[in-house]
Amino acid sequence: MANTLSFSLALSQGGNTSLNLNHYATKKTVAESMLDVALLMANAAQLKAVLEQGPDFRYYITVLVLIGSSLLFQVLAGILFVAMARKDLNNVANQRKLDIMNNVATGLVFITTIINIFITAFGVQKTGLYPKT
Repeated sequence: MANTLSFSLALSQGGNTSLNLNHYATKKTVAESMLDVALLMANAAQLKAVLEQGPDFRYYITVLVLIGSSLLFQVLAGILFVAMARKDLNNVANQRKLDIMNNVATGLVFITTIINIFITAFGVQKTGLYPKT
């Protein structure tokens, strides 16, 4: 958020170039949300693969917990992104709260990324042992 503010100030001091800070922040939030949707779909596919393999899969419980945690953090980050997009960044009273929300959302995305690295390490994939429908 601080980078966004300094970027806006640098552009506005140039004279000719004007940037609507609220519009820029909303576009950035929407782009981040689209990436979260893609990760959410990937986690759903991984969850399906694990459930198809069943409890005989060596890391069944571990991977289910990891995928569940990842999904939870993604939903929480998504809620924060929506809440941030609805606030006016140009209103000085909102800036501190938006900065905190942005930092929390960034932390949630970081944790989600780490969790998904572990999910990948445990090798969630179809083995071909199950009939095709």
